[in-house]
Amino acid sequence: MGGASCGEQVREELRRGGGGEENLMSASRIRKITVRQFGFTVLSLARRGLKEPPDELWELLELQKLNLSLNSLKSLPAPLAQLRNLEVLNLCGNQLSSLPPEIGELKKLRVLFAYRNHLTEVPEELGSCTQLEVLSLANNQLSSLPASLCSLTRLRKLNLSQNQMLHLPGAVYSMKALVFLHLAGNRLENLAENLQSLTELKILIVEGNNLHSLPKGLCCLTRLELLNLDFNDIKDVPEETTEELQQEKKNEKWSLTAEKLQKEKKQKKNKKSKKQQEKNQRNRSGEKEVEGTTE
Repeated sequence: MGGASCGEQVREELRRGGGGEENLMSASRIRKITVRQFGFTVLSLARRGLKEPPDELWELLELQKLNLSLNSLKSLPAPLAQLRNLEVLNLCGNQLSSLPPEIGELKKLRVLFAYRNHLTEVPEELGSCTQLEVLSLANNQLSSLPASLCSLTRLRKLNLSQNQMLHLPGAVYSMKALVFLHLAGNRLENLAENLQSLTELKILIVEGNNLHSLPKGLCCLTRLELLNLDFNDIKDVPEETTEELQQEKKNEKWSLTAEKLQKEKKQKKNKKSKKQQEKNQRNRSGEKEVEGTTE
């Protein structure tokens, strides 16, 4: 069954149920709105006004994709661990202050969306979800990540934007498969030289931080197609850094704010030189006028 028709089926079942938590209080009702989508067993309870998941949800052991986004969930119970076949879990747009340690039991989990919540920490057990390929923790209140996440060596996309990080967590430098890393809107003051270990990285977004300088290891990221460093406090960009990065440019989509900074630096230098020339010219003109009055 196609994606669109599955979505229509879910919406139709929800309309028949009349909405509200009281209509989701039976496993049979929930199973009725569980559909097969592109070969996956899928359940969407998005935008249902849920304050807590219905207990019957944890009986659906066959679930592979679960969408609980845009509700009012403040926590997830331990029975989450029973959904051992879960591969995609969408928790975005809730009021979660933490994720349960039982999330580490979801060994098949490949995609986890937990952005736009109130997370202040991430459980160490998340490091046990070694099949994770996509992880979004954006728009939370995180200042660090547990060291255990270094085991997420299959992770390809990581979004940590709009948090409160002063330093990039050390675990990130071990995520060698990363191709996308979004760090915008934090309080990062520097990036460690270990950044060079992320050799597969194609997109690196670090705009809106407090960076003062760039690591030389940035030159080792030869697959980079997009590097965004806008709105930082970078005073100077080593010329060799931009030159080496420019040599690695492979297509027209490549964009580097550091290149812009280097151009601005040259423009300022030229502007300063031009002002000095104008000043010298005025001084010479003044000297001629003085000479004319004394003759």
